[in-house]
Amino acid sequence: MKLKSIAAALGLAIALLGAQAAAWAHHSGAMFDRTRTIEITGIVKEFMWTNPHASFKVEVTTPQGETQLWFIEMNGVSNLVHEGWKRSSMKAGDKVTVTVNPLRDGRPGGWYLAIKLANGAKLGSAEAGPP
Repeated sequence: MKLKSIAAALGLAIALLGAQAAAWAHHSGAMFDRTRTIEITGIVKEFMWTNPHASFKVEVTTPQGETQLWFIEMNGVSNLVHEGWKRSSMKAGDKVTVTVNPLRDGRPGGWYLAIKLANGAKLGSAEAGPP
């Protein structure tokens, strides 16, 4: 009987740890300023077609001639597919123009809203916002 209680407690502990990991993996969009949209143009350095959120890095040259690496977070892959995205839509070296909700703290990054790809295709909508 005591062994069953220990096994049940261990099972419960494992289940709670699993739920905690799932909760930790998902986060809010509070770090993005949803009241502002900005447009950046630059060269794609990396495109990560992954869940829970796809993302990419864009190297942008500032008006002062400095180079900044912007980290852009996107929606999940399944949502992006419905918008017309493919794993091959963008690759390192492509020149893109991206509309984002910028990070609130001013660092170079944001939430993807829309993009003009190197081939001229446009995806997304500037009216959208992070979850």
